[in-house]
Amino acid sequence: MSLIIPMKSEREGAKLPVYGTEGAAGADLHACVGDEKIVLKPGERTLVPCGFSMELPAGVEAQVRPRSGIALKNGVTVLNAPGTIDCDYRGEVGVMLINLGDEDFAITHGDRIAQMVIALAPQCKFHWAGGALSTTERGEGGFGSTGVGA
Repeated sequence: MSLIIPMKSEREGAKLPVYGTEGAAGADLHACVGDEKIVLKPGERTLVPCGFSMELPAGVEAQVRPRSGIALKNGVTVLNAPGTIDCDYRGEVGVMLINLGDEDFAITHGDRIAQMVIALAPQCKFHWAGGALSTTERGEGGFGSTGVGA
């Protein structure tokens, strides 16, 4: 399945999202900071511009997720993971990063900073069920009720 997503450059040097492999679910998002260098100190957070805006189809969202490599190696992750970009948003895409690591993390123009997954996001009709929900084997169990580990 392939969707065509119209994109608009908002900054000079903006890069389109790119899938790293044929089977990748997430397309890499690149920092668009020009000659600027962002240094994220341990515990700091910042909004990193990606330099583009886009027009998602109705009923579709873009989820912004961490890149596993920088999360594992540097402790840098997406602050509100997954971040949601709604189909009616037309502003510049940015990524909220936080440095949970022990060392400064430098971000330069073109760095792959996060990934974006396109997902269906239908709007539902919610209604009160009058206290009558169907029963399941799990029931109200949650928050670790099925055990920890294998």
